[in-house]
Amino acid sequence: MRNAQPYGRYRWVILVVATFTQAASGFFVQGIGAMGIHLQRDLSLSTAQLGLLLSAAQLAPLVGLLVAGELLDRHDERWVVGAGACVVAVSLGVGGTTRTYESLLLVLLVVGAGYSTVQPGGGKSVASWFDTSQRGLAMGIRQAGLPLGGVLAAATLPALAAELGLRAALTAGALVALLGAVAFVALYRRPPVRPLPGPPGGSLGSRSRALREPAMVRTVVSGMSLVSVHSGIGVLTALYLHEVTALEAGPAALVLVAVQGAGVAGRVCLAAWSDRGRSGRHTCVLTCVAAVTVGMSALATPLGCSPVAACLVFVWLGFFGIGWYGPWVAHVAESAPPGRTGFALGAAMAANQIAVVLAPPALGLVKDLTGGFTAPWTLLAAMTAITLLATARGERRPGGTARRQPYEDRVRVRPAVTDDPPGGR
Repeated sequence: MRNAQPYGRYRWVILVVATFTQAASGFFVQGIGAMGIHLQRDLSLSTAQLGLLLSAAQLAPLVGLLVAGELLDRHDERWVVGAGACVVAVSLGVGGTTRTYESLLLVLLVVGAGYSTVQPGGGKSVASWFDTSQRGLAMGIRQAGLPLGGVLAAATLPALAAELGLRAALTAGALVALLGAVAFVALYRRPPVRPLPGPPGGSLGSRSRALREPAMVRTVVSGMSLVSVHSGIGVLTALYLHEVTALEAGPAALVLVAVQGAGVAGRVCLAAWSDRGRSGRHTCVLTCVAAVTVGMSALATPLGCSPVAACLVFVWLGFFGIGWYGPWVAHVAESAPPGRTGFALGAAMAANQIAVVLAPPALGLVKDLTGGFTAPWTLLAAMTAITLLATARGERRPGGTARRQPYEDRVRVRPAVTDDPPGGR
């Protein structure tokens, strides 16, 4: 059907620029885990303090994602996302003058506030340009921007910090984020014709009821569980390989590059599978939960002490423990009430932020208190196993496996097909 390609070739330009902006805005934060050995050495940090750096960048989005969702339902994504990416760039640029752990925490708090617009804004922009038959793949490619930024950060920032210092790494992160902001503002346009939306407002009660629907609750619970795993991979992988398997800092960082690369592949492949699977996108997410449970359990056994086995397990965890996000975001976007895509994405991602904020310092503290990594891996394995049992049981209830028909499939406005870039609004 022609409506599978509603806006011509320019939708691929939108996908590329949204992916690039995602990677550029998250570039520095995604590199913190790879720089963990250098940060611990230069700033005399404990593992819990290192985890708190990641949490600092994710604290502001607890509220910022909700605000961003409201802004995105009222204003052009072009300016909302562009402004947020500029805040990331400016704050990292100012951070280039920092000398202490406390000042770096403050910088990352501001970075998180700016990044709050990039996640839901990019998701909404892709959802509005792609038909449901291609939306999962498109969303997976776009969400691959985050681990792609992590790949580039893990490959460059540790070496840059080792040679020129932490301030040089912060400055590099600022320049990359600024490129992302400029690209999105310059190239993003809204689709020339959009499905008729529902009312942009809605009472607080109606929004609350939408978030309390069983399908949305299962989605949020699985998202919080998997995002905790993603955070654990980011903050502990390089340290684990260095301390347990005796890999040097350089090779350990390269393994993290491979893990992030597996995450890129996972976000694309799993999202493409969710487009074609008959059981729904959330079943794809549950498959990732099961795979992550197996991987985390393996790390908690003597098998995880082997350098080769540990590297293979981490790549497995990268594919499923990072790759889940593409189909998850597509599921949230398609489940949103008419005219409330921004709110739904912002609210679901804000719920995820609770886990993103708490997981890194909590896992780091568990590691510090127990003196090893077995307890953190066991904790994550138990959490994902419980999530799998609870959400899978909900899926088996009557109506639990039914795929919700997206709004634009229920009320479709056929736009004119064009291969030309649309005019800006």
